[in-house]
Amino acid sequence: MRRHELTHAQWSKIEPLLPVNGGPGGQWADHRRVINGVLFRARTGVPWPDLPERYGPWQTVYERHRRWSADGTWQQVLAELQIEADAADPDGVLARSAGREAEWAVNIDSASCRAHQHAAGARHRPPRLPAKGGGTRVDTDGREALGRSRGGLTCKVHLLADDRARPLVWLTSPGQRGDNPMLVPVLEKLRIGRRGPGRPRSRPDRLRGDKAYSSRDTRAYLRRRHIKATIAQPDDQREHRRRRGRAGGRPPAFDKAQYRRRSAAERCVSKWKQFRAVASRYDKRDYIFNGTLTVTAIAIWLRDTVQEPSETP
Repeated sequence: MRRHELTHAQWSKIEPLLPVNGGPGGQWADHRRVINGVLFRARTGVPWPDLPERYGPWQTVYERHRRWSADGTWQQVLAELQIEADAADPDGVLARSAGREAEWAVNIDSASCRAHQHAAGARHRPPRLPAKGGGTRVDTDGREALGRSRGGLTCKVHLLADDRARPLVWLTSPGQRGDNPMLVPVLEKLRIGRRGPGRPRSRPDRLRGDKAYSSRDTRAYLRRRHIKATIAQPDDQREHRRRRGRAGGRPPAFDKAQYRRRSAAERCVSKWKQFRAVASRYDKRDYIFNGTLTVTAIAIWLRDTVQEPSETP
């Protein structure tokens, strides 16, 4: 086992969740070696042809990653890890506050990923494989989720993170896209399945966000869904309410202690950007970049949920 590769405990965790070898079309190459190659590339950001020879032909590694990004295999593995974490330890997804009832709180934020010059120039064409299981193939709001902003060609990742700084769901958009318009689509994508009967968890008890998500429409939407909002209010909105006097209404409720825990989203972004292929986008296609995000999210969840056996003296 080398750096950036799966440990034996981590591999035993995800091995049952992968497609089974066999069937028409020949045998799969060794799953563990290919996944380690994908993780090595995600961590280091090297071009696919520069993968070390120990991972086999780079075309095999790339094609497996591309195919599993298209058909939703990576998303299914991540969903199973989240379901198992929630079933085994409710505090893993449902954070308990000291002295209070159990409360499921999520934290929303965005991260800008500078696009490498190799990420630009993808030809516009329909997907070759149908998406299933949550895989994103074509960005319907922009050209491959790339756009021009002050930093140049960028891609923005809008994410929800739990209180243990693990990514739950996310959406990609062009870099110039605002944060607040993406709150509702990201929140409606949240689905944490259950072991056994019951609908997936889709309505958290609390949402924390920074000033970029403060708007009247956002707060009204959260009230309709009975979600507590811990969102900072910018100074211009405060002054506007004060100028209106009694017609401005009461200020929105704000819990400073809860807002401090919003840093979990920023810590999640920091974990994500330890992978160079996330900090800088090298993938031309949006669905492949989403696959890279999912692979790195799987690595983050594995590091948090898998207990490595202690070494015997």
